[in-house]
Amino acid sequence: MNKKLISKKKPVFPITKELSEYLAEEGRNIQIPISYDDLLRFQGAVEIFDNNGDDTLWIDCYYAEYERDEIEHSLKQLYSILHSSGDDSILPYLNIDSIAYCTFGNTKPFRIKVRNIINDIYTYLYIKKADASRIYGLELEHLLSPNHINFLVHKDTLIEEHISGIPGDTYVNEHLDTITEQDKRALAKEFVKFNERCFVRLLGDMRSYNYVIVITYDFDRKQYRIRAVDFDQQSYEGNAKVYKPQFLKENYPFVHMSLKVLTKESIEQYKNEERSLLAKRAKSEQKRLRNLIECMRHDNISTLEKIKELKTGLFKLTGDVKFKKSENMGDVLYNALDFIVRNYETNNPYLYK
Repeated sequence: MNKKLISKKKPVFPITKELSEYLAEEGRNIQIPISYDDLLRFQGAVEIFDNNGDDTLWIDCYYAEYERDEIEHSLKQLYSILHSSGDDSILPYLNIDSIAYCTFGNTKPFRIKVRNIINDIYTYLYIKKADASRIYGLELEHLLSPNHINFLVHKDTLIEEHISGIPGDTYVNEHLDTITEQDKRALAKEFVKFNERCFVRLLGDMRSYNYVIVITYDFDRKQYRIRAVDFDQQSYEGNAKVYKPQFLKENYPFVHMSLKVLTKESIEQYKNEERSLLAKRAKSEQKRLRNLIECMRHDNISTLEKIKELKTGLFKLTGDVKFKKSENMGDVLYNALDFIVRNYETNNPYLYK
């Protein structure tokens, strides 16, 4: 089923001048001490296997001795720029434990493990080939979801902060069958809201390994949140089902669980709650969102065939003639958000009008 919904290979779209200017205005586009291409100069690598002995498709990279010190120093500076405004005073307390390279995926990222040598706490950052689709996806996630996204761009290099959580496929295999009924209802609620959020903001390909489960303990219960970690399929595909995780077979365990523990009325309630939250976020970030979508309107991040398919599908679904008039993916996204905002304003009797 997924093969029919999702393109086998999505092209990497370059960053336009207009998008670059937007990123600079929002503090995302800055000078960095090392680029993606610099890290490609590794001299050797070793495959990385998980605890079960399976190939992770990541390799541990090794660099020539005369380059290693310079690369590690630059990576420490990059970590400081991302997390503490470039303060060099923290550099003596950082260590680069590993530089791993992913041989799978569109952006083929490097994963940098950075450890604080004082308390032995570590985190990761990712360095990738910049893709306009992914940058739009990251920025839209920052503006329209409950999650803060920290990333930087310089020319064709993208730097992302690590998003912590249990990968969705791992959670299904190792935890889903063991949690309580109360936890299943809480997780199902979040899956419904996540499903609706992806659809409205046109984030596609949310298969279970492209998002993580974040668990927070709150007195006598657990709070769940599902967070996307892959944004390459932002506003690219033509089939509207791609933007609903419920239609991807890897998510069927979550779908079956949700249908089992939630009533139809509850599902509709949670969908309406998420639409209202999206409308509120869109209104509160109106100026920044408008500027971002203007960049998308002048950009080429999909094909004419896919744009036509998506706008036709959304018109059939909503009956909103504005979708039929869309000329590009920026128009389609604008009209999707506009549809949600208009319905929120029309159906909320407590708003000042």
